[in-house]
Amino acid sequence: MPAVLAHEPLIRLVAFLAILAAMAIAEIAAPRRRREIPRLVRWSNNLGLVIVDTLALRLAFPVLAVGVALSVDAHGFGLLNWLDVPEGMAIVIAFIVLDLAIYGQHVAFHAVPALWRVHRMHHADLEIDVTTGLRFHPIEILLSMAFKLAVVALIGAPAVAVLLFEVVLNAMAMFNHANLRLPEGIDRLLRLVVVTPDMHRVHHSIERRETDSNYGFNLSVWDRLFKTYIPQPKAGHDRMTIGLPLFRTRRDLWLDRMLIQPFRGNADAGASTPPPREREQHLSS
Repeated sequence: MPAVLAHEPLIRLVAFLAILAAMAIAEIAAPRRRREIPRLVRWSNNLGLVIVDTLALRLAFPVLAVGVALSVDAHGFGLLNWLDVPEGMAIVIAFIVLDLAIYGQHVAFHAVPALWRVHRMHHADLEIDVTTGLRFHPIEILLSMAFKLAVVALIGAPAVAVLLFEVVLNAMAMFNHANLRLPEGIDRLLRLVVVTPDMHRVHHSIERRETDSNYGFNLSVWDRLFKTYIPQPKAGHDRMTIGLPLFRTRRDLWLDRMLIQPFRGNADAGASTPPPREREQHLSS
C-alpha cells in the first residue's frame, strides 16, 4: 500500500479545510455577486449538513471507496486488473472514468423524478458560494457513494486514483460553487479544461433550461461532448436568480427544512418535463 493511503483521513481533512478557507477568503476579496443573506444563516446550516452527511456515510458503509479499491486490487477484480494495465495509465484512466460517471449520475439526478426530489435540495440554496458545493441531502450522498463503489469495483480503480479523484472532486466542487470573480481571460482559458465558477453558476439558475445544463463538477469536456453546455446565463451573472421556484424563504435554508425537502411539494423531472412557470416569491425572513 502506498504510504499516502495510510494517511487518507488526514489528507482529506487538510485538503477540505485548506480549500474551504482559500475559497472563503477569495470570495471576500473578489466577490462575483452581492450577498443578500447573512453568512451565518447559510454557512451554519450548510456546514451542519456536512456533519449529517458524514455520519450517514459512516453508519451506512463500513468500507468507502478507497477501501473497496484496495479490496478489488487484492483480489485482482475489475477491468483494469483483468487487462493488466500499467499502474500509471490505470490511475489516469480510472480518474477520467470516475469523472464521466459522476457527470452521468448528475444528469440522472435531474432526469428521474424520484432522484430530482432528493437532488433539488442542492439547487434550493438562495445564494451560491463555496458552502453550496457541500450542500447535498444525505440520501443523495448515500446513493452517490453506492454508485461510486460499484464503478470503482467494476473498473478495478487503483486506490491512489480513487483518493486523488475524491480529493480533487471535493476541491473542485467548492471552487466552482464559489462566489468568485475571475478575470474573463482566465475564466475562458480554465473552462477549456475544468469547470469554473461562472460556468457552473449557470447550473444554479432558476431558469429550467439553464438548471439542466453544465452538469460537470470537474472536467468541462463532458458538457461540451454531450451538448449540455451553456456558456452564460440569459440574465447575466449579476442579475440571474439563484435557486428554484419552490423553497424560497430564509426558513427553508435551515437544516431541518433542508432534510425534509424531498418529501415536500411535487416532484418534477428534468428538461424533458419542465415545471409550470411560477412567479418568484420575495425572500422572507
